[in-house]
Amino acid sequence: RYGSTPFGQGCLLARRLVKADVRLVTVNWARDYKAGDNDLWDTHTDNFGKLRRRLTPDFDQGYTALLTDLEQRGLLEETLVVVLGEFGRTPKINKNAGRDHWPGCNSIVFAGAGIRGGTVYGASDSMAAYPSRDAVGPEDVAATIYHALGIPLHTPLVDHSGRPHPLNMGKPILDL
Repeated sequence: RYGSTPFGQGCLLARRLVKADVRLVTVNWARDYKAGDNDLWDTHTDNFGKLRRRLTPDFDQGYTALLTDLEQRGLLEETLVVVLGEFGRTPKINKNAGRDHWPGCNSIVFAGAGIRGGTVYGASDSMAAYPSRDAVGPEDVAATIYHALGIPLHTPLVDHSGRPHPLNMGKPILDL
């Protein structure tokens, strides 16, 4: 049910690792060279074709299987699943029918660990170029993850000189 793609198999491995009490698991999107796959989420050309043919179906299959499996095994409430990239995509389609890098607006998906399903936080403007309400930064995303995992944000981290620094200066998104 996870699919035979590298992402699907990565999600299956992630579930097995969570079941074995591994505390942090990362699943990356990888190319399936054996299948002739060069599709990455970096869709500078043929954005809509790549999404329709390969990216969205493969992601949906692996991600849905992971969440369903975790829920059926009673692990989803204690497991935080985060889907994110390092930037968004341009609101305008380029000359190659693609979308380029865009730091102005991005989407992130949180599931499990007490996150209410179906909750949408924030919004973009009508062009999906910039946040129009409830903008958050990377420090807030990290604070949300720490909060969901029960890690106090002001836990001191001591540097090599013995100086304490707070773990995070962001604000958790408590409306999730």
